[in-house]
Amino acid sequence: QVELVESGGGSVAHGGSLNLSCVASIGTVACMAWFRQAPGREREGVAAISTGAYFTYYADAVKDRFTISYEDAKNTVYLQMSSLKPDDTGVYYCARTKYCAGWSNPAYFDYWGQGTQVTVSS
Repeated sequence: QVELVESGGGSVAHGGSLNLSCVASIGTVACMAWFRQAPGREREGVAAISTGAYFTYYADAVKDRFTISYEDAKNTVYLQMSSLKPDDTGVYYCARTKYCAGWSNPAYFDYWGQGTQVTVSS
């Protein structure tokens, strides 16, 4: 059983930045991703990275603002978020599955963290 623990959420003003981290209890070649869910909305994929080849994938809504990265030695995936908007508000979840094909679909992911709240005020 893999445990994922997120950290780094918080509140920030429009245009600000936040950095999220997610530590996996077991490291392996996999697809690590960040999802988010706002109240009343479905969970949506934000970004993903393949921990073997370090290919990255982004939702159109966050391209050029968010950066996903992975540190193999620490089994940790990061999400650097800049130019934040109120629409970025939500609970951000870290998730892991074997492959990144179809990464934006939460149904493909096997393991999930508890989530961390990100709030962007206007």
